Order: sequence, then structure tokens, then C-alpha cells
Amino acid sequence: MEEIYYLSATELAARIRRGDVSAVDVVMAHLERIAAVNPQLNAVVQVDTEGALTQARAADAALAQGDCLGLLHGVPFTVKDVMETAGIVAAAGIPERAGFVPAEDATVVARMRAAGAILLGKTNCPPGGGGGDTDNPVYGRTNNPYDVTRTPGGSSGGEATIIAAGGSPIGLGSDSGGSIRVPAHFCGVAGLKPTSGRVPNTGVFNHPGGLSDPRTQIGPLARFVKDLALAFGVIAGPDGHDSGVMPVSMTDYRAVRVPGLRVACYAEDDIAPPTAETSAATLAAARALADSGVGVTEVCPPIAASRGITERYWNMSTLTGAQVETLFSDWDVFRTAMLVFMADYDAIVCPVDAHPAPRHGDPDPLRFNYTLPYSLTGWPVVVVRVGSSPEGLPIGAQVIANPWREDVALAVAMRLESALGGWRPALSLKN
Repeated sequence: MEEIYYLSATELAARIRRGDVSAVDVVMAHLERIAAVNPQLNAVVQVDTEGALTQARAADAALAQGDCLGLLHGVPFTVKDVMETAGIVAAAGIPERAGFVPAEDATVVARMRAAGAILLGKTNCPPGGGGGDTDNPVYGRTNNPYDVTRTPGGSSGGEATIIAAGGSPIGLGSDSGGSIRVPAHFCGVAGLKPTSGRVPNTGVFNHPGGLSDPRTQIGPLARFVKDLALAFGVIAGPDGHDSGVMPVSMTDYRAVRVPGLRVACYAEDDIAPPTAETSAATLAAARALADSGVGVTEVCPPIAASRGITERYWNMSTLTGAQVETLFSDWDVFRTAMLVFMADYDAIVCPVDAHPAPRHGDPDPLRFNYTLPYSLTGWPVVVVRVGSSPEGLPIGAQVIANPWREDVALAVAMRLESALGGWRPALSLKN
């Protein structure tokens, strides 16, 4: 029997528009799925049952009058708890904010609603929305849907978890050092970190945007790559508030001709040796692209030049003026070196982390080692599942493209998804 909660957001939108299923039925199916799996996972921390059903009834009534509200008409979604949501608590994992109810939506939430999407609720994150594990003193710990003794990563761990488990078809997270990408990898879903300057951070806690936070981007997570493209088109573009967002035109990933692209691939760096299955999954991705007519070269870009930049950036308040100037000069040198490297390539494929999801509490000091270089470049990155560990844990790969070329990253990731299977249900959960 087909489970409605495992369908893509794209398919759900099409079925609702055709009248094959009502928005109320779709929303109810996801609310019931959350109720079934969330006690095991603790991924969703606020559920707006009445609000979601009211919106769903309104969506069905509008469609009955011939009025489609947008690309996501009637499709449910969730968002990381750092994003402000009108009338719904936005604690961001901080006890002092446990009762904070915003009056307005963050820009990205408002844009999803304007496209017809229906907000189900908020998902768990570390305190303040940054960190490698999803645990906080307000809501507690989130568990990985493939093995509840393991972490979903962070900081968008709640979002990746509930999407993997079928409680939400699509959602929004944020990524400074890998906070969309690592949870997507650990939970076997797809995620997009857009180019720096693509999506407004307005209304997102501790994410100021603009020149003060050039690494952090809001982006979508979903089980299917095509849904990333759908949501990305909805949330991208200037909003008149976040001064760092640029009015750069977007290109449809469906116009990208994948055969003939040039891809650099590396299965390991010189700091965080990958597990055998991680290396094998990355090389399988390279072979799948080569079999599709992509020119694949095994080569590692000059990521070593990024070492030390991140530590200084995180500790900038302790630096002297001269040290800050040196930090930004070194950052520019690194970005330039990476642009020179990319003159010969359209994309890079590499691991997201050196291993699949570890157990709760296991030390993992190099968790963001593979993701941070591309936070510093500000380039678009898509994560897609390309393999599994012997225990059945997901293994993802990063697909990195040149600035503003989300279309290329999405197209390559979609080819990998098609060739290697992409997301698959977590058998450990009750279905």
C-alpha cells in the first residue's frame, strides 16, 4: 500500500491540484505520522495541529473555487526552531526563549506560506541553532531515525530526522559550517546549502545575514532532490531587509546537460580519514557520474588553505584589529585559490563526513572537516544519499558547484539519486 507520507512534495502538490487527494487528508496523514514516530525521535518540538488543519481546509476551499495558492498549494512543511513563526513558540533551544511567541514569520517561512505550503510545526536544534548535535535544555535530545542510539547531527538535526521518517515532506534548515549537510548525510535525506547571498536570513534567531555572517545560509531539506529545487525557487531572492542577498537570476536545473560536465572527486582529505564504506560510496558516486558521460577526475582542491581560518573566525572577539585584517586576507586568498581550481571543473563530489552517524556521545572533533571549506567559499552544495554502511546507516555525498550555480549541483545530485537510489525508509521505525 502506498503511504502518502512518503510521497515527494512535488507529487503531493500535483495530486492536490488534480483533486486526487485533499490538503486536509495530506496534512492529517503527516500529523498522524508525527504522532506515531516522534515519541521515538523527539524531532518535532512544536506541532500546530489546529492551525495546520485550518489552513488545509482553507486550501481545499480555495481550490474548489479554482484558486491555486501557489506551487506548494496544500503541501505541509516544517522548519528549524530558529526561524520565527507567527503565533508558534520559537525557543531555539534556549530556556530564556521557551515562551517566546513571535508576531511575524521569518521571510523564508512567509514565502513558503505564500506559495500555499502549510506549516505543521517546529523542529529541534542545539541551543541557539548552532552545533554538531541536536540536544538542548528546553526539549532534550533528538535521535537518528535509522538507529535511535545514534545522533542525527546538527544543527538542523530535528528537521532532517522528521523528513527522513516521513513526518514532513519538506522543510527548512540553516547551515553555517555544515548544519544542513551533516544531518542530511546522517539521516539519508537531501539538503541544499545555497550560495551565500541567495536567501534572506531575516527573522532567523542568531543568523544576522549581511556582511556580519557571510557563511550562514537558509536552505531546504527533503527526501528527494527535485523537492529541494522546488522550495529553493520559493525562498530565494532579496527581501529588502537582509543586505547580503543579491538579485542574481536563477537557472532551472532541468536545463543542465549532465553528460559532458567536468567533475573533480576526492574520497578523503589529509585530516579526517574516511571509513571504508564512506570512501567506497564516494567512489561509487564518481563511477555513476562517469557512466553518465561526466568527465570525472580524482583530485582534491586546495582545501588545506582553509585550515585555521574557521578557528580564528569563531574566536574573532579575542583578535586584535591586525589579526582580524589578516583573517579576512587569508580568507580571500583561500577563496581565490578555490576559484582558480574551479576554472577546470563544473562541480566537486566528496564526502560529507568521514563516517556515518555515530552513537550519542561519541567524540567527533572533525565532524565538519569536509563541509567547512565550502562554507568559507560560500558556494552552493547539495547532499544526496549515495550508499549505506554495513549497519544500514545512510551515507551521503556533497555536490559542490560554482557560485550561483545551484542548478548544476542539483542536476548532478539528481543523477546520483537516480543511479544510486537516494533516500530509503528507515526500517527501524514503525511503518
